[in-house]
Amino acid sequence: MDENAVRDRLREVEDPELGDDIVSLGLINELAVDDETARVDLALGAPYSPTESDIAAAVRRKLEAAGLEADLTASIPDRDDLPGEDQVLPNVKNVIAVASGKGGVGKSTVAVNLAAGLSQLGARVGLFDADVYGPNVPRMVDADEPPGATEDETLVPPEKYGVKLMSMAFLTGKDDPVIWRGPMVHKVITQLTEDVEWGHLDYLVVDLPPGTGDTQLTMLQTMPVTGAVVVTTPQDVALDDARKGLEMFATHETVVLGIVENMSTFACPDCGSHHDIFDTGGGEEFAETHELPFLGSVPLDPAVREGGDDGKPVVLADVDTGEAFREITENVANNTGIVHRQSVSPER
Repeated sequence: MDENAVRDRLREVEDPELGDDIVSLGLINELAVDDETARVDLALGAPYSPTESDIAAAVRRKLEAAGLEADLTASIPDRDDLPGEDQVLPNVKNVIAVASGKGGVGKSTVAVNLAAGLSQLGARVGLFDADVYGPNVPRMVDADEPPGATEDETLVPPEKYGVKLMSMAFLTGKDDPVIWRGPMVHKVITQLTEDVEWGHLDYLVVDLPPGTGDTQLTMLQTMPVTGAVVVTTPQDVALDDARKGLEMFATHETVVLGIVENMSTFACPDCGSHHDIFDTGGGEEFAETHELPFLGSVPLDPAVREGGDDGKPVVLADVDTGEAFREITENVANNTGIVHRQSVSPER
């Protein structure tokens, strides 16, 4: 079977999210047939995304049905024209920013559970706690081991739950406040990303501080952010501030992967009733109004608080709230894949 025949076979593989076959969408970077082996490089950029895993599995089945051994790889064209040594985080495939318009909506909780959830899927994951004024991530994953250092004085991040960690909390005293002006924030954010041995990562999840200040500006100007996740509660006061976050990302032409509604309905374990303490459905309506994906809602559940305080992300637990976070994780990965596949598809 020659390459043209194989390509015709692969026209039968559909991308369920882009609504066309992978050949028409330009998702085959390279194709070569050598004896009984078909080597195919697919334009897939979100490792362990359920959708992209299904596409790769469908390609493999088509090739094997044609009597060919499948040798599959995946790659996305470079994000820019800079040489590899000049790129920021050249070995990180996806940078996912987790943001909120205001504090207290559970942004760090979402970031921690997203990172742990991606790792649980099998991805290579880093988690950068960029909230320099209130770094909480180490507590939320029960990580007290400080970073190591190489002979070149770069930092080696500790790991927890298969996630490489970096946080300002590792570099300051437990109760020491961080009282810095903008230029110092810019400097430390740059150092904690560029001077860290992150290695090869599929995803680097960045927990941004609330609001739209110096840290966010530094991140969006210096890092190759693939997309952002915006966290809000259902109540109007949080949604008002979430709009400001959307404007910030729009100004910097950063894709918003979707909206997470946290602290939704509380299911009372004693009476069995549901209570909308912070309202409910506001985040989903917000996403619909702004024509953005709704990634999912997380109920107001004591298990989330317990997991954060005990350093055990609830996404790893066999409970309903853990399932909610696992669904959000898969949606983030799938939407990351859509961003990449759209970037290589004609007229998309």
